[in-house]
Amino acid sequence: MTDIHINVAEMMGGGYDDFWRFKGRYRIVKGGRGSKKSTTTALWIVIRMMRTPSANTLVLRRYFNTHRNSTFAQIQWAINRMGVGALWKATMSPLEMTFKPTGQKILFRGLDDPQSITSITVEKGHICWCWWEEAFQINDESAFDKVDLSLRGQMPRELFIQHTLTLNPWSDKHWIKRRFFDSQDNPNVMAITRNYTCNEFLADADLALFEQMKVENPRRFAIEGNGEWGISEGQVFENWETKDFDVDAMHHDYVDYGECRYIERFGLDFGFSQDPTAFIHAMIDTRKREIYLCNEIYKTHLLIDDMYREIKALGFDGAEIIADSAQPGTIAELKKRGLFRIKPAKKGQNSIRDGIARLQDYHIIIHPRCVNAIVEFSNYVWAKDKMNGQYLTVPVDEFNHLIDALRYATEGLGVKRFSW
Repeated sequence: MTDIHINVAEMMGGGYDDFWRFKGRYRIVKGGRGSKKSTTTALWIVIRMMRTPSANTLVLRRYFNTHRNSTFAQIQWAINRMGVGALWKATMSPLEMTFKPTGQKILFRGLDDPQSITSITVEKGHICWCWWEEAFQINDESAFDKVDLSLRGQMPRELFIQHTLTLNPWSDKHWIKRRFFDSQDNPNVMAITRNYTCNEFLADADLALFEQMKVENPRRFAIEGNGEWGISEGQVFENWETKDFDVDAMHHDYVDYGECRYIERFGLDFGFSQDPTAFIHAMIDTRKREIYLCNEIYKTHLLIDDMYREIKALGFDGAEIIADSAQPGTIAELKKRGLFRIKPAKKGQNSIRDGIARLQDYHIIIHPRCVNAIVEFSNYVWAKDKMNGQYLTVPVDEFNHLIDALRYATEGLGVKRFSW
């Protein structure tokens, strides 16, 4: 094969010299938006594999179906960025990439199918490197341990076993912080923080957004801008947990006299640029006083047609949706598109306070796929008095878009009703 000469420093820029050279078992990068953590990891994988003929890589996410538009696309970008596309073959079924000169593979798996991970094999060489993208979504530390233990055995001298975890640091309660960041004396661990200031490729418009966020949303800037841990002190909601559950089975879970056990509710909060449009689907057991958050939409720059398509794609275009009453024109347009049962929230005086009190009266179970709901419940906190530092009875107006949608969806929850 003809030698390939790639100027990594010119291609990647600065800020990751130690990351590039580290060969210990655990390499963790937390960072804000625009910190290059994922692009750097993708480039590292492709370059290292091309230099090391017996190395193979496993790429993991919490859910397998999220790979195609994230890690798979990111590694394709890295391959094209280096101009070596002719040397790689990408397939969708199975989802993998093969370095054609040697047969080495990059394999993509999800923790929603553990068997596909524990039984994994390759025809050539060894699986020695593992990239955990969006590692904040891995709530179960034991799931990480199982994969970690599966990468074992004596390696040829040119290889080394290494896990790379990349994540946004949404909550300081995550096991990754305790395990890798709180103790820095393990030579097998590199735990670093990066942010947008090390990304010399950002456009002026991107930098302006960070400056705007710094002024308007300082807590969000600390996490998304500077890459600091989200501090959950003073949380508005402590009555929640993340847990897998079968949403389809809940639709068929009937109790006495054929009544449906669950009330099904839908809420919609409007946004556009920095603030996202947020849609929530909840199943509510009023007898056990439990709220299950089943599905979410959480995206910026959604136009009215986009909102309708996103909701229709989930199959909820025929549902009664309670939306933010501050935008009656948007509600009217969505109704024209096909959301015939959408209607405005009643709100009224003290609606935020009353809505919080209503939700605090229930135990809230969040499905792991509702990542943004987990982020919001982790970071929605009470405001503090600037003079004495005491907590006030009003929340900070941040990390609340899905929570607002849930408040709308649960209006009138005290009345016993059944959805069918």
